[in-house]
Amino acid sequence: MSRMLGMLGGMSWVSTAQLYAQINQGVAEARGGLHSARLLIHSVDFAPLAAAQAGGDWAGIAQALGEAGAGLRRAGAEALILATNTMHAVADDIEQRAGLPLLHLVDITAQSLSERGMERVGLLGTRFTMELPFYGERLQRHGMTVRVPGPSGREAVHRAIYEELCHGRVSPQTTALLQAQVEHLAEAGAQAVVLGCTELMLALPPDTPAALPLLDSTSLQAQAAVRWLLADDPRNPVPTARSGAVAQSAP
Repeated sequence: MSRMLGMLGGMSWVSTAQLYAQINQGVAEARGGLHSARLLIHSVDFAPLAAAQAGGDWAGIAQALGEAGAGLRRAGAEALILATNTMHAVADDIEQRAGLPLLHLVDITAQSLSERGMERVGLLGTRFTMELPFYGERLQRHGMTVRVPGPSGREAVHRAIYEELCHGRVSPQTTALLQAQVEHLAEAGAQAVVLGCTELMLALPPDTPAALPLLDSTSLQAQAAVRWLLADDPRNPVPTARSGAVAQSAP
């Protein structure tokens, strides 16, 4: 394994830690022994970027993250992974400013959905992910229709992410809230629900009962990173997008 992957993280550090661990676990499982992933990480201070999100300054976010990505390129990274769903709102700008290809999380997710024959998809994430066009429209390019919670549900999920999950805290109330939103999306005709925020898996781990199959974007992203890292190593199998990313629905 000679490839070097750059990771833009810190949004939040909780989700970045989860993604870092899963990528290293995947490489270790594939290669054995003491092998781990070759990663360069730029972990940003999330507070000013979160303020920029709230203020609608997506151009400023793109500039900051693009410059961070360019720094990773200069340090030796050959591709980027963005350890956040929401910041994919400016993924194209980041990729252009950094001068590196980006392993795009929405495309990774869409591939997994397509492999499972899912066409009607529920989406949970931050208010930005659920309301801005970047996520849903990109899924639609892959032939999928997207459903999100109603206004009060979107606000409740958004608040739980920023006030609780981004701090590494999980309450039973938040798990119940998310389970209820999955039920509403099932009633709206969704076949599966994308956990379109890298912290949501903290509240809805794979063994959590749910009305629909749950696709964990963090696990899917980690698996894609491992496949990229090991693509030039013919000695080792690489994980597929089907393994370990989906929680079974309740019987």
